[in-house]
Amino acid sequence: MTVKLKRAYDAPADQDGYRVLVDRLWPRGVAKAKAKIDLWLKDVAPSTELRKWFAHDPEKWAEFKKKYAEELKKNPAWDELKSLAKGKSITLIYAAKDEVHNEAAYLKQRLDRGKSHA
Repeated sequence: MTVKLKRAYDAPADQDGYRVLVDRLWPRGVAKAKAKIDLWLKDVAPSTELRKWFAHDPEKWAEFKKKYAEELKKNPAWDELKSLAKGKSITLIYAAKDEVHNEAAYLKQRLDRGKSHA
């Protein structure tokens, strides 16, 4: 299993493998045809309430991860993503400007660990 990260605004590449958009909202200004997304797994993204609370504030990162982990415990989309990652190389696609403090980075961290909880 190989899990990579890539911003939605970066050009797709053959080495991306299976491209999974993990944002709840489609990235602004990105044409669906050019994005080459294999799966839009919006249900794995943080809830709207959590996303708005976090607002990509690095000072809230630790608390965001705890809250997001709780959401993932009862989220069937998380199980779907884990299954996908076992079978193929995937790239988690996200729109956030912050390449460190975003849901895709957290999902990759969890998939790399191979655990179902943080």
